[in-house]
Amino acid sequence: MLAAALACVATPLAAQSTDAAQRAAQEAEAKKKLDAVRLELRALAEQQRAASGERDEANRALRDKDLALSAVARDVHALDERMAEQQRRIDELDVEVGRLEQALAGQRETLAALLRSAYALGHGEELKLLLQQDDVAAISRVLAYHRYFQRAQVAEIDRMLADMKRLSEVKAEARAAADALAQTRASRAAEGARLEAERTERATLLARIEAKLKDQGARIAALGRSESELASLLERLRDVFADIPAQLAGAESFASRRGRLAWPLQGKVVSGFGAVDESGRRSGGVLLAAKAGTPVHAVSHGRVAFADWLRGYGLLLIVDHGDGYLSLYGCNETLLKDVGDWVAAGETIATSGASGEQKAAGLYFELRVKGQAVDPRAWLR
Repeated sequence: MLAAALACVATPLAAQSTDAAQRAAQEAEAKKKLDAVRLELRALAEQQRAASGERDEANRALRDKDLALSAVARDVHALDERMAEQQRRIDELDVEVGRLEQALAGQRETLAALLRSAYALGHGEELKLLLQQDDVAAISRVLAYHRYFQRAQVAEIDRMLADMKRLSEVKAEARAAADALAQTRASRAAEGARLEAERTERATLLARIEAKLKDQGARIAALGRSESELASLLERLRDVFADIPAQLAGAESFASRRGRLAWPLQGKVVSGFGAVDESGRRSGGVLLAAKAGTPVHAVSHGRVAFADWLRGYGLLLIVDHGDGYLSLYGCNETLLKDVGDWVAAGETIATSGASGEQKAAGLYFELRVKGQAVDPRAWLR
């Protein structure tokens, strides 16, 4: 009977152990596959960048300048995040200082009240009671009062000393945090000046290229967008992701969010879907005006499939949302995510700029369904 009971208990435990082992094996296999995908995507991005950069000298020079500008912009973004974190810590320390100072004020009042009570019992009262010896109950009671006040005084003094020590430590930490913030601000100012210099140099380079390639056809051939290049890239990306299982369990599907997607940034639509550009090509997306450095947000959850420079699109980031849905974010100043990274809806993935053939800062945004461009305004709220 006992053996049967033990067998009943052991069976579910063994099943649980087997399930856990299977889950661990599946997770290890998924991680291995994702690591392989990341390597393949990085190699693909490098091949695409090399192919685009080898078109001609103007294209290569513009790519190099865009990448140099992106590196500085990324450093500036990292410094901004560090400053925000340091400021949050300073605010937390200020709150703790206020709490400790308030606690110390209350403790001083409590200690003062205890001292007044002890004074009210009288000086030398304990010795007088012991000498009188006529009222044992009164002696016991008053001595108990004395012991209570003494213990309370000692406990309150200990608490005050501990809080005063903590207050001193918090103030020292706050001073150190303020000094660190000042240093970060100085670094941010220096990097900000460097960023502006890079932007100016890029504008000068683009003007020089424009002057050199006076013929519009030559300029478009050198710098313009190539639908065939992008289509080829998307086809290769589809092959890469074909074997990767969906890992967004519980997340709302992309198709079900039609008409409810958030815009990647708030900005005026400068060029709409289907607009014909100077090369005679119809636009597959929309161009949104925005200041350089404006945060660009993912319109939905997904995985970064491409994050590199592409001729005509500048610094381009492509997010795979599953089921054949892709979102493309072009002309960025810097990219904040790498291939293989998972992103959430609304997460900052890049900052807007004028990389590629753009003269004015903004964001080029496309939506693709099974490789075909669709009007994003039908999907955005």
